[in-house]
Amino acid sequence: MSPASGPGPRWLLFSFGMGLVSGTRCPHNCQCQIQEVSCRGKQLTAYPPDIPLSTRRLYLDNNRITYLPAMNLGLLSDLVYLDCQNNLIREVMDYTFIGVFKLIYLDLSTNNLTFISPYSFSVLSKLVQLNISNNPHLAYLHKYTFANTSSLRYLDLRNTGLQILDLEAVHHLGALRTLYLSGNPWNCNCSFLDFTIYLIVTQLDHPDDQNATCFEPAELAGWPITRVGNPLRYMCITHLNNQDYIFVLLIGFCIFAAGTVAAWITGMCAVLYENARRKSDEDEADDEIGQRLEVSRRIFLIKDEPDHDGFPRLI
Repeated sequence: MSPASGPGPRWLLFSFGMGLVSGTRCPHNCQCQIQEVSCRGKQLTAYPPDIPLSTRRLYLDNNRITYLPAMNLGLLSDLVYLDCQNNLIREVMDYTFIGVFKLIYLDLSTNNLTFISPYSFSVLSKLVQLNISNNPHLAYLHKYTFANTSSLRYLDLRNTGLQILDLEAVHHLGALRTLYLSGNPWNCNCSFLDFTIYLIVTQLDHPDDQNATCFEPAELAGWPITRVGNPLRYMCITHLNNQDYIFVLLIGFCIFAAGTVAAWITGMCAVLYENARRKSDEDEADDEIGQRLEVSRRIFLIKDEPDHDGFPRLI
């Protein structure tokens, strides 16, 4: 499902009106107590209807639910605890949690998540604990995935298939205290350097420190990502590999070739200019000599012509 196809706020308003009628009963096969609904292990294939609007704790774990409908979930404005672990949920869209502003605990672990919209959790400013572990096909989290979740203290990302995690996704989480990262094929390349430094300088608790290791590159395979900062800094900042040397040589050759061509063009221009100037000087000298010869010839001709009184004319 694309983000554009997700339910919008108008649907939530419509569902709210419908919910006033149907939201006071207990879902079939579920157990309802005061402000608590448990539908654990009921083989549900869809989100159960008729959940009381006063519900604060909702247990949907160990079912076969594939989708969380924002229209129904958004009616539970007092919900603080939502357990959806061990289902078949594939995607979490922008509007999924738009109505549950008070949510504190959210468990989406052990599902089939392949996509989490960048602003899925953006309305959950009071969220304290988030578990999306054991979703091996997730592979990628946008840098805005945890935007506005400023109260988040516990984040579990184990076994999600993540290879890289953008520092911007977590660096603003000032309240974060516990972070699980093990079981992922981390690619400890140069783009991972900032995140590893973040893990070193912050006071985060990493209970699975020894199991959160690099999968690539080969020279860092098996290294805990919390200890790979210095090797990465050496590889990415101070150390040149074979590709870097080839690049430097290529740049040097290009500079040398460009300098040689520029020098040749400059020399050719200088030679052409000198030849043109010399030819111009020679033409001017020839003109001057010609003018002098013409003047001398005229003088001699005047001297040779006698005047009418028999004397030569004076110039």
